[in-house]
Amino acid sequence: MFENLIGDERPLSWVLRFWPVLVVSFLAALVGTLISRKIAIRFGIVDMPDDLVKTHHKPVAYLGGIGIFTGISAGIIAGIVYLSGGEYFHQSSKWLLGILGGAAIACLIGFIDDLRDLRPSGKILGQVAAAVVLLAVGISPNLTFLTKQLYLPISPLIEDVLEIAIVIIFVVGSTNSLNLLDGLDGLCAGVTTVISLAMLLISIHLATWYFSGVGDPVRIIICLALVGASAGFLPFNRYPARIFMGDAGSMLLGFMIAALMILFGEHIPRWWMASVVVFGLPILDTAVALIRRLINHRPLFVSDRGHIYDQMIDRGIPLKKTVAISYYLAGLYALIGLAMSQIRTRYAGIVYVIVFGVSGIIVWKKGYLKMEGLRGAVRKQH
Repeated sequence: MFENLIGDERPLSWVLRFWPVLVVSFLAALVGTLISRKIAIRFGIVDMPDDLVKTHHKPVAYLGGIGIFTGISAGIIAGIVYLSGGEYFHQSSKWLLGILGGAAIACLIGFIDDLRDLRPSGKILGQVAAAVVLLAVGISPNLTFLTKQLYLPISPLIEDVLEIAIVIIFVVGSTNSLNLLDGLDGLCAGVTTVISLAMLLISIHLATWYFSGVGDPVRIIICLALVGASAGFLPFNRYPARIFMGDAGSMLLGFMIAALMILFGEHIPRWWMASVVVFGLPILDTAVALIRRLINHRPLFVSDRGHIYDQMIDRGIPLKKTVAISYYLAGLYALIGLAMSQIRTRYAGIVYVIVFGVSGIIVWKKGYLKMEGLRGAVRKQH
């Protein structure tokens, strides 16, 4: 299965030359988060505890998302510098700047929400605006290969409409998934790091096989910037957290992951499917949250303590252990995605359906779709 993991079209040294992106993004996020924390404390931009949803017991600084954005921006700019003069520099830098522009919009919308509590419709409009930036620079999945494989001839107009819809769905879905996952110290940043590392491995595989002159360096740079920025923020956010990323950070990270997943749809759908499964834990948590609220007749857009990680804590699992379990689960989905990316698409698709089906059955059997109280989860039975 893994005999062709490293290709012979490009040497591995071609990938390794981008290592400064990782270092720059990590250091920039580290410094940016430290400065953001001081600013947040100075101006009273803090998250206050409550007795309903939040787990912290004293005010914690916000603005962590600004520190993450600083790291991502620095990493992308470093990547563009390293690409300068290359054969596909113009198009690759255009994609990178487009992703950075969309990331800035996602981060800004989240920042405004942190300060003023935007309505769900306002946040979705902002996320759609970020998706439009990706479309404007030409980042969208290539459906032509898929439609030919399935013998589904469609007109160019319908194909364009479908590609636009897919980009918007991926951006809105991914940003909200990571936003919902940001509920415990170190959870969202750590899971994002695991997901980004897995996507980096897929990107390295594709790059060594010269999958795309434009997309290969863009995927490598985005993955390295994401890993570096998330890892640079994590020391301040792990339990007990000294700063929260807020919606500015979770929406930013969600947008970046969405852009990556769309980039994997550049040619063959196998890699696109693998990246979606790598993102499996946030997808599972979001699906559980929405289905649980729906079947229990609760508002879909009102926060509660019924997420998978919340219910783990309510059933007696310590916070740090809950976060560690979440990392392991994210790693498991990542390994499945990595393994299945090396087999035929039709067989991988069957495995993916089984994986999510089994995940759903486990969630149902363990009672994670139940609720009690207005905003509470099932409590541990004594």
